[in-house]
Amino acid sequence: MMNLFSKHKLAVLTSVYWVMLLYMLTALLWWFIALNHQNKIMAELRMQDLQQDDPQYAIKEKGIIVEKDRKTAQFIGEGTIFLALILIGAVFVYRATRRQLRLSHQQQNFMMAVTHELKTPIAITRLNLETLIKRKLELDKQERLINNTIQETDRLNVLCNNILLASQLDSGSYHITKQEIDLSKLIAGCAADFQTRFPKRKIVTEVQEGIYFQSEELILQMLANNLIDNALKYSPNGSEVTVALKKENKRILLQVSDEGEGMPDDEKRKIFHKFYRIGNENTRKAKGTGLGLYLCRKIMEDHKGKISVMDNLPSGSIFTAIFHSS
Repeated sequence: MMNLFSKHKLAVLTSVYWVMLLYMLTALLWWFIALNHQNKIMAELRMQDLQQDDPQYAIKEKGIIVEKDRKTAQFIGEGTIFLALILIGAVFVYRATRRQLRLSHQQQNFMMAVTHELKTPIAITRLNLETLIKRKLELDKQERLINNTIQETDRLNVLCNNILLASQLDSGSYHITKQEIDLSKLIAGCAADFQTRFPKRKIVTEVQEGIYFQSEELILQMLANNLIDNALKYSPNGSEVTVALKKENKRILLQVSDEGEGMPDDEKRKIFHKFYRIGNENTRKAKGTGLGLYLCRKIMEDHKGKISVMDNLPSGSIFTAIFHSS
């Protein structure tokens, strides 16, 4: 119901916008026609005042015609400038409005996703704890419930960290404390952690040893974790996810590839926008908030690096983060 109301409201605002724009263009055209018509009448009246036997008749007649043409050109020039300003303003307002509406829609989707992402682990954690309290379970079942509860709290922790970091990066209040980090060890550790959390998934690690980089460990962990998590979410359970790290000259390449469905070319830039997710919250199956890849882009921008996505053959996607080392 709310969605229908929003669409109706958007349709009304769009109609009002186009009516006002059409009114301004019509008024501008009417202004030009009226002034030009008045200019012609004034020129005709001045011509009627001339005396045929006046020795200066031809010169005065030519002067009146030149003055009329000059004013016509002035009206055309002013009208063109006003028209250009109106059209530029209309395009600016239209694009700004569309951008704001798109952001509002993405924020609404984000709130729906966050609500679901928060409620699910809380509900599972509560259920597990109540089960442990009310029932006397065998030791192995207790351990499974406890491990499952820890995983759900980790999900909550990652979600909170992503939201907090996104806010700090947007406001410019987050300052990276750089130190030399064993990037090879960090990436391999992130991949191993996901393999432990998802033992049924196949995560292949191809990490070149001895790669060091000046940055902050928490930030780089968040980058790797978001890329690996994204690959796992958007690829089938029996498929393979590959985490690769290598150094080429002065470039460090972190690549995470999956064997999912991939994505259309027109979506490959949009997925790095804040809150953006392919599809909508009612149709997409994979969990998420639309912050993970946005944070990856912001992290790479803060490191003067670049992140991109390309197709993986025969299917899937390859995310590549490129750092420039000294």
